[in-house]
Amino acid sequence: MPDRLHFTDSAEANTLIATDPMALLIGFALDQQVTVQKAFSGPLAIRDRVGTLDAAALAAADLEPVFRERPAIHRFPGSMARRVHDLAVHIRDHYDGDAARVWTDPADSSVLRTNLAGLPGFGETKIKALGAVLAKRFGVEAAQGLVPSHPTLGDVDSAQALHDYQAAKRAHKAEWMKMKTGAGG
Repeated sequence: MPDRLHFTDSAEANTLIATDPMALLIGFALDQQVTVQKAFSGPLAIRDRVGTLDAAALAAADLEPVFRERPAIHRFPGSMARRVHDLAVHIRDHYDGDAARVWTDPADSSVLRTNLAGLPGFGETKIKALGAVLAKRFGVEAAQGLVPSHPTLGDVDSAQALHDYQAAKRAHKAEWMKMKTGAGG
């Protein structure tokens, strides 16, 4: 298990998402329409404001005011507060509050894929990205079958690697938009 992931500019946030499985899942839940740095800084902000990332405590909390407090945790505080709440309820109810069980219980990648797909807000892109992180950064054998052929956050092992990943992602998106616009014209 790594002592930190390199997804934010904060050493404390990077350590939290590497050492607290619930923090990692929350970071992935928030990784939508914000930068990677903003998304994965969210778990630290939540923990600082609520006092814990315990699934049962988050499931029992009204998270919307927590998300709206300035600076807001996400650009869509209402919907993301609900998503994190729903994630916490799911972890509490299906994994006895132990987020790591999402990936430590499965013996193979098909069961792991099913577990990840069951998480609120986790579609195919997040399944592959989290699978790559679990396989490449945490050594989770069952995640090997989920790793896509393209670069993901699983390839990020330094601040420079994050910068390079984001630059490549922007270039790919620009090329895709150019092809999409050209195809429609």
